Amino acid sequence: MSDNNDNNDNKGFFPFGPNGPKLPDFKGFGGWKALLIYIAILFVGISLFNYVFLSRLNPAIDFSEFKARISSGEIKRVELTDAYFTGYTNESRQTSKNNRGSIAAPGRTVTAQERVYRTVSIYDPEFIKLLDEKKVAYGAPPREGNAILNFIFTWVLPIGFFILIWRFVIKRIGNMGNNVLSVGQNRAVIVAEGDVVTRFSDVAGVDEAKEELVEVVDFLKNPQKYKEIGGKIPKGVLLVGPPGTGKTLLARAVAGEAGVAFFRMSGADFVEMFVGVGAARVRDLFKQARAKAPCIIFIDELDAIGKSRINSISGGNDEREQTLNQLLVEMDGFDGTSGLILLAATNRPDVLDHALLRPGRFDRQVLVDRPDLKGREAILQIHSKNVIRDPSVDLEVVARVTSGFSGADLANIVNEAALLAVRAGRKMVTQIDFNEAIEKTVAGLQKKTRVLKPEERKLTAYHETGHAIVAAFTPNADPVQKISIIPRGFALGYTLQLPLEDRYKVTQSDLLGRIDILLGGRIAEEMISGEYSTGASNDITRATDIARKMITDYGMSDRFRNVALTSRGMSIGGQEQSSEPSFHREYAESTQQYVDEEIARIIETEYAKVKQLLEEKREILDTVAAALLEKETLDEREFKALLGEGVYIVA
Repeated sequence: MSDNNDNNDNKGFFPFGPNGPKLPDFKGFGGWKALLIYIAILFVGISLFNYVFLSRLNPAIDFSEFKARISSGEIKRVELTDAYFTGYTNESRQTSKNNRGSIAAPGRTVTAQERVYRTVSIYDPEFIKLLDEKKVAYGAPPREGNAILNFIFTWVLPIGFFILIWRFVIKRIGNMGNNVLSVGQNRAVIVAEGDVVTRFSDVAGVDEAKEELVEVVDFLKNPQKYKEIGGKIPKGVLLVGPPGTGKTLLARAVAGEAGVAFFRMSGADFVEMFVGVGAARVRDLFKQARAKAPCIIFIDELDAIGKSRINSISGGNDEREQTLNQLLVEMDGFDGTSGLILLAATNRPDVLDHALLRPGRFDRQVLVDRPDLKGREAILQIHSKNVIRDPSVDLEVVARVTSGFSGADLANIVNEAALLAVRAGRKMVTQIDFNEAIEKTVAGLQKKTRVLKPEERKLTAYHETGHAIVAAFTPNADPVQKISIIPRGFALGYTLQLPLEDRYKVTQSDLLGRIDILLGGRIAEEMISGEYSTGASNDITRATDIARKMITDYGMSDRFRNVALTSRGMSIGGQEQSSEPSFHREYAESTQQYVDEEIARIIETEYAKVKQLLEEKREILDTVAAALLEKETLDEREFKALLGEGVYIVA
């Protein structure tokens, strides 16, 4: 018999069906099961309330003491019930509203001077004789007069009490609330088939990464040709790269190109204060994904749950490790022909557990790096396609001076340029807006209201001029684009150096040149004022870091030439990379002493060299500083003119 016939047969016996009224689902309470549990909790609470609260309104005394107070004449009247005997010290009575006989039943009105005693009801044949002997009035209270009061104390007050708790306590717990029983359900953002509008054409600057993901898209569209030849698509694809390079955008583009359902979830969404919740969410996520296959699961910030278990101090029994173990089990639970693809992204591949990176789990690791010159120009074209630009705007120039910027940085520059144009009252974005947006991103917001004292202003001008002149006479240094003594961010002035091309290797002489440029500001201050100031604190910190890395990371010292002294961590492809800075070292105390002495020697040597250079160029130093004090800002053309023809050195 079909389902329709079954429904028709049941219609006469059960009023709820497809053609009749629907059963309430109580979704707001978490479903039928949750509602039953809430009701049980409410009844238990009411019982506890009645036992704890109502039983203490008039605490019970011993039956023998109760009789003694009657014998002494203290108790004047008694109410008799099945549960308690209640004695009152006042003789006044309240006549019952329902006059059922000639003897009025005693009421429960209690005056301010009256005391009340209660005792548990005990069968004692001599008790009534004692009441008659002492002439104590006794009787049973009328049930009609106590019904409303009993209902209020027994039901209304407890229910109201629990409603208040629900509104002001449970609702504030956060993720618990009404969904206390669904805490193990996954929190993935599910995008239906065809609803993902991102395509590969919306992603630029990562052409190699897109090529790696084309096979994933082709498998989801045409799985049969892979099955016929016996090939299997990788189960998992790990997107690795610095923040802002477009890892999440690539994952959405894969789902959009394939036209399949897309499950997006952050690694932090699995972690919960309750042990076992993360593992339950992993199981629920994969269960829903298998039901919607073919589909894509994307886990952002995988390192939140995928950190290595080797260095764990909790003995392998914490919530994060259980979540990771469940993820490993689920990844082994589906094959390459199921149409279920797992994408993940992280910018910390060195901390991931090796079990995640082995073949059969995340088989393919795709590097999503910062874009090169052509990639930056393509990204700028995408983000500025809806921006009204002046015809004179050259995005190639913007791309050239933004070396090392990520895709997110470039998108922010385009948006900042548009905002600056609106602020200036222009209808189109000009090249000036892009230049100002780059400076704002690199150096910070311009603070026009900060007024410097004449001494501070002069010292700042010489400081920035020292940086610029040393950069001009240092081979292979990035050219100076602008010098300014207008405060930006936390700096009182800045010297803007932007590279003309991408550089992927830095030589020892280049590193020493960077130290020279950083020291130029402090040396120029010393030459003018004869003492140091705190304005160069950031410069000497960066110079010291470069010198330290030359010795400990790059093997550029005389004693430890070609030796890395820092601890190492594994990254994608088996390559090693430096781990996070820590307070422990893997070398002897004598080696640490050598490192400190070598850093001091490098800084002292370069300091003497830069000081000699600035003393030789003292006339140029004074000229540029005077022009800077007059104009506050010098661009590249003006700076070159002050240096003289053929002086500016650019490799």
